[in-house]
Amino acid sequence: MKKTITLLQMNDLHGYLTPHPELIWTATGPEFPLLGGLARMKTLFDRVRSERPGAVLALDNGDTFHGTHLAVKTKGEALIPAINMLGFAAMTAHWEFAWGPDHVEKLASKLVHPLLAANCYRKDTGERPFPATLTKAVGGLNVGIIGIAATIIDKSMPPHFSEGVRFTNGIDEVRDEAKALRSQGADLIVLLSHLGLPQDMELARQVLGIDVILSGHTHNRLTEPVCVNETLIIQSGCHGAFVGRLDLEVADGRIVSHSHALIPVDDSLADDPVMASLVAEAVSQEDDLSSVVGQTSIALHRNTCLTAPMDDVLLAAVAAAGGTDIAFSNGWRYGAPVPPGAVTYNDLWNIVPVDPPVSTVTLTGQEICDMMEENIERTFSCDPFGQMGGYLKRFRGLTLFLKLENPKGQRIVQAFAGSQALDPTTAYQVSFITAQGVPMKYGNGRQNLEVHAVAALADWFMNADQNIDLAGTGKAVIV
Repeated sequence: MKKTITLLQMNDLHGYLTPHPELIWTATGPEFPLLGGLARMKTLFDRVRSERPGAVLALDNGDTFHGTHLAVKTKGEALIPAINMLGFAAMTAHWEFAWGPDHVEKLASKLVHPLLAANCYRKDTGERPFPATLTKAVGGLNVGIIGIAATIIDKSMPPHFSEGVRFTNGIDEVRDEAKALRSQGADLIVLLSHLGLPQDMELARQVLGIDVILSGHTHNRLTEPVCVNETLIIQSGCHGAFVGRLDLEVADGRIVSHSHALIPVDDSLADDPVMASLVAEAVSQEDDLSSVVGQTSIALHRNTCLTAPMDDVLLAAVAAAGGTDIAFSNGWRYGAPVPPGAVTYNDLWNIVPVDPPVSTVTLTGQEICDMMEENIERTFSCDPFGQMGGYLKRFRGLTLFLKLENPKGQRIVQAFAGSQALDPTTAYQVSFITAQGVPMKYGNGRQNLEVHAVAALADWFMNADQNIDLAGTGKAVIV
C-alpha cells in the first residue's frame, strides 16, 4: 500500500531571522526582493503540516547559528528559541563549530531536536560526540535519518573549529548506517548532509540505498531534484529565503513517485505572531546597527564565484587600512546582498560578521601563485571531495588568467600585479583578513593591525564617493 510523506528543508540559514534583500537572477540582471524571515517560515511550515497531519518531516542542514552580527555576538544562542519553534526533527552542522566542538555540544543540548553527525569522532577515544542517526515514525512510515556534518571542518577551517575532533567524508558511515537502519525496519533512508551538492552527488554514486539526500553548504537553489542512482537530492538556497518541499509516495520500501517545490519565503506568507514575538525578543539583544555609514551606487553581493562586488569593496577597505595594493580574503558564500542606496553598520556586519583584524604579510610572487593554485584546486577540483572551500579566494591588485581545465597546479597561465607581470622572486607586501585569506604557511613578517574589518569598511565608506571607485579590483579571467 502506498503511503505519502512530505519533507521540508531549511539549509544554510546563517543567522538570518528577519526578511532581507536576496539576489534573484533574471534575464535582465539581478533583482533584490525581500525574502526570508522565520515568522513567515513558521506560517509556511504550519500550513503544510495542516495539509498533511502527521506526515511532515522538517529538517535543518546546518549553518544555522552563525553568519550575522547577532548570531556571532551570542554564539548562536539568541536564535535557539525561534529555531526550536520550527519543529525540526534533526539538524547537522558546519559553521556551528566556529566556537569549538564544546560549544556545539552546548548549543545542541538546548535544542528540542538532535544534532546528527555520523562522521565526527573524538580524537582521543574514537567515540562520536553526536548521534549518527535518528528514526522517526511519519505518515505510517519508519524514516531513518543519517546526519553528515561538513567534512572540511578539520581540513580548511581554522584549527579551533575542530579541536579534539576529526571528520571523515561520510561515505563509509552512510553505507554502514543505512544498512543498519534498513535492518531495523526503516522504510525510507534520508541523508541530512552538509557536504555540498557535488559531494552529495558523488556520495550517491558510491553508496546505494539512500532514498533522499537533503543537501546543504553550497547554497544551490534547485528547482528540480537531482537524481543519482535513484537517490533524490534537493538543496534550497540560503539565508532562509527558500524552503524545499519534497512530497514522496512510498511503497514496499521505495519511492514510487515524487513532487518537489522550491518555495520562496516572501510576503505572501503572513508572520506567525508567536514566532514574530520570539524573533523580536532575539533581535532585542542586538546592538543598534542602523546608522548609515555611506552609499553604494552598485549592488553588493557574493553570488558570483570568481569575483564579487561585495568582496571587491571589502578588499578595497582592507587594502586601504593595510596601506597595500594587493589584498586577500576568504571566498565566503554567505552574506545578504546590499542593494544600491544607503549602507548601514548592519550591512557591514553582514559582509564580515566575524570582524577579524586587518593583517599584513610579505609574500613572494611565487607564494602568491602557489597559494592561488591551491585555492583554485580547492574550489574546482575534479574530485568533488577535493572541493574544500567556498568560492574562489577573493583578491585585489592582481589579474589572473586561468585555464580551469588544466591539471592541478597548472591553471594560472599568466599573472599580473597591477600592470606588471607578477615576478616569482619579488617580495610583495599584502593586506588580508583571516588565516583563510592568507594561510599561515605562506609569507613572512605577518602582523595584525589594530583596525578590524568592520571599522576599515566604515572608514572606507565614509570617505568614498557615492559612485564607488573600485580601481585596482582583482580580475580572474577564464581563457
